[in-house]
Amino acid sequence: MMEMLTRESYIYEMSSKHKPAIRVKSGSKVIIETYDCFLNQITSETTNYSSIDWNQINPATGPVFVEEAEPGDILAVHIQKIELAEKGVMVTGPDLGVMGKRISNFSIKVVPIKDNRAIFNENIHLPLNPMIGVIGVAPKEGEVSCGTPGDHGGNMDTILIKENATVYFPVFQKGALFSLGDLHAAMGDGEVGVSGIEIPAKVTVTLSVIKGESLRTPFVENEDGIAFLVSKKTLDEAADSAVEEMVDYLLKRTDMTIEETAMLLSAAGQVQVSQIVDPLKTARCYLSKEVLKSLGIEKVF
Repeated sequence: MMEMLTRESYIYEMSSKHKPAIRVKSGSKVIIETYDCFLNQITSETTNYSSIDWNQINPATGPVFVEEAEPGDILAVHIQKIELAEKGVMVTGPDLGVMGKRISNFSIKVVPIKDNRAIFNENIHLPLNPMIGVIGVAPKEGEVSCGTPGDHGGNMDTILIKENATVYFPVFQKGALFSLGDLHAAMGDGEVGVSGIEIPAKVTVTLSVIKGESLRTPFVENEDGIAFLVSKKTLDEAADSAVEEMVDYLLKRTDMTIEETAMLLSAAGQVQVSQIVDPLKTARCYLSKEVLKSLGIEKVF
């Protein structure tokens, strides 16, 4: 079954308080339209800083209630297709991103998308890497701004969350209450200037509930490997926790000792930075499918 969710159904925080925009069964395919992270408020490079409502940042389209999802389950989100608009925008300025302390003026760049390239300027035409910045489910407690990542997902800004990837989330609330937004035409690890190439988009996903398995934090799988995504106050904490999640995952599925597992990850695992500009920092621990296959792990869940 194919469902459609337009961008007019959007939220600014992930929470169990929201009335579902649509209800679907496990295994359903859903097409989700999104605004860019600025709610499409930036229309040109002359848009004034003061004209932007900064309370309307990072809208996520949703939530989607998945009928079979119960607390303790896993929601698997397979990203089948990402269709981008014809242009995106980037911003930076004082107190924004890593270099905000050295930047005096608010600056906007409009980036046309042409021939599968992002036209950064006359000389720099960047390859596209369409990916989802904000994606997740309702958290266990309270309300979490769509701009903040956590164990429920949210603004993880992870370049692995793209077409043909599957993102797995722990389910904390009945129905999971899934939402996504903040698409990028391209973004580098870290998102150091505070924005990737922010762009409206249309995303096709398949939502499936997995019973009998559990997660503590989001997990992503693509054709090349798997990664645990962890968001914490510091990058050190996030990186350490991501490694521990991968260790526990491997210990559960192999007969290796913890010593062997630590050595294997030291030799073949990759600790990577997702983003360093949100209220919590996000890191990931990545392991290739080649190594998983050698361990006899053919199916991740």
